[in-house]
Amino acid sequence: MHTFRKYKNSHLQVPVKAPLHFNEETGNAERAVLTAKLKTIFSEAKEQQRAVVFLCIGSDRYIGDSLGPLIGSMLVENGVSHPVYGTLEEPVHAFNLKNALKDIQKKNSNPLVISIDASLGTKEQVGDVLFNEGPLVPGKALEKMLPEVGDYHFQGIVNYLDPLPSSQFLNDTRLHTVMKLAKLITQFILDSDNEQ
Repeated sequence: MHTFRKYKNSHLQVPVKAPLHFNEETGNAERAVLTAKLKTIFSEAKEQQRAVVFLCIGSDRYIGDSLGPLIGSMLVENGVSHPVYGTLEEPVHAFNLKNALKDIQKKNSNPLVISIDASLGTKEQVGDVLFNEGPLVPGKALEKMLPEVGDYHFQGIVNYLDPLPSSQFLNDTRLHTVMKLAKLITQFILDSDNEQ
C-alpha cells in the first residue's frame, strides 16, 4: 500500500508518456487505449523473450490492503497465461516481498514485472486506477521501507488520506470498493492477454 504519486518514466521499449487513469465509468475509447498498451507490452516482451510476471502485493488480513491478492487470485482463476505472484492463498507482502523478488528472478527468463498494489489518494480519486511505467513503492503509506518493484505498475486507489492515523485506512476501506477495482483491473489484463 502506498500513497498516490507520479513516477518518472524509465527507458523501456513501451513508454507510457503519462499515467493512464481509468475507472468504472471510463468510456470504450479510453479503455481501448489501455488494452492496446498492455497488448503491446505483452507482444514486445514475447519478442524479446522476456517473461511477463504479475506481482500482486498486499495482505488478505486487511480489506484496505487486499487488492493485490484479490487480483492475483482472479488472474489465476481465469487462467491468465503469465506467472502470478501474490494471491489470497499465498499473498506477497512486506515480510516476504524480497524472497518473492528473488524467486521471480530465479524462475523467469529476464522477467518484465507488472506490479499491482492498493493505493491512497484524494477523496475524489477513490475508485480510480493508475497504470504507469516504472516501479511502485509498496508500503509507502505505512512508512515501510520496501524495495521499488515493477517495470510497469497498476495502482488501485482504495481510500483517501485523512486526519486519522495512517494505518487506520486499512480498517476503514470498503470491501465493495476493493472488489470493484479488483474486477476492473483483472478484466483489463485478461482482455489484453495475447496468449489467451
